[in-house]
Amino acid sequence: MRAYVTYLVIRGVAAFAGATAFTLNLVYQAEVAGLGPLELVLVGTVLEAVCFVAQVPTGVLADLYSRRLSVIVGYLLIGAGIMVEGLVPAFAAILVANVVWGVGATFVDGAQEAWVVDEVGAERAPDALVRGSQVAQASSVAGIVASVVLAGAGLNVPIVVAATAWLVLGLVLVVVMPERGFTPAPPEERGSWRSMRGQALTAVRATRGDPALMLLLAALLCTAFAGEGLDRLTQLHFLDDVGFPSAGTPAVWFGVLSVAGMFCAIGFTELIRRSVDLADPARLARALAVLQAACVGAIVVFALADRFWLAAAASVCVGLLRAAAGPLVGAWLAARTEAATRATVYSLVSQVDAAGQLVGGPPLGLTAERLSIRAALLGAAAIIVPAVPFLVGAARRVPIPSRRPPVDRRDVYGP
Repeated sequence: MRAYVTYLVIRGVAAFAGATAFTLNLVYQAEVAGLGPLELVLVGTVLEAVCFVAQVPTGVLADLYSRRLSVIVGYLLIGAGIMVEGLVPAFAAILVANVVWGVGATFVDGAQEAWVVDEVGAERAPDALVRGSQVAQASSVAGIVASVVLAGAGLNVPIVVAATAWLVLGLVLVVVMPERGFTPAPPEERGSWRSMRGQALTAVRATRGDPALMLLLAALLCTAFAGEGLDRLTQLHFLDDVGFPSAGTPAVWFGVLSVAGMFCAIGFTELIRRSVDLADPARLARALAVLQAACVGAIVVFALADRFWLAAAASVCVGLLRAAAGPLVGAWLAARTEAATRATVYSLVSQVDAAGQLVGGPPLGLTAERLSIRAALLGAAAIIVPAVPFLVGAARRVPIPSRRPPVDRRDVYGP
């Protein structure tokens, strides 16, 4: 129970900090640091390059040494990197900051999910992961409000406050974060490059030997190709193409849209949690296919919209569909991975995501700069389309699960 509560606190604080830092981060980069569309995408590309390189090594370290330690180090590095970005509004400094916090993100990514699966058990983990996602979405609302309010004192202030929250979280976890369900590798193997390489190869073989997982990775690669462009160009689309109502500043409207998106995502994620069997990878894959098909349609509407309210509604839909997909992927992996290589497999999945964003980001940025932001967004929608048949194929490749007794939710949430 302590691990479950700690996990929810981690998700809540980290999401609050993330929303506080990133709600207006691109506005800060564009208006204060003076970055153009291509530079904005290049910052994201550098971040994804760092994540691509660091994902598997940090996942291996989490599997061999300690998932708890990996999470703690990760949040401390994230806080340090974001602090640099908030204090030095220059292109070069922002690039360096993204390198630091990108490395930190790879320490957390995979290790955090593997840690909670170890601590609460694979049977209960899918519910915990989805509930954690809902806590994160609710906390993000508070972070969005904080970001808009703090931006009144300067666009860098929310970034500095968020960095402080991440640093404090890392220090507090040193004291309160348990680790009872994980057994590290023997001391003589932890420092061996051969054992680290063997750990990575074992995870790769486990992934390649699972056709359903390979199809899931192909689908995630498609969504990753489009992800960087969507992340970096959405706010610019509003600023340059759509415009805002006369009442309120862009910062306020971005905050309103983010809050609306989070509330919708919370309700939508709860609907999925109640209607989809989180322990059945086939149903999870089919649900993901439906989400991606709907996301394509919403992106097309957003790209073509020339009125604020239509663009706003489409943008909220895109956000909640993407937010709902994340915990479903996590639940799918929790049901399909072995404990010994779980963090490394999670990191491999994240590496696929980073590789996709690394490759897909610059072409979409160039398209936005040479043609139009609308053209780039339509390109992102087209790239996601193949993910749908990949996910349908993954659902068909998953073995039919044996009948298991239902999980008593009191074991997860308490009486």
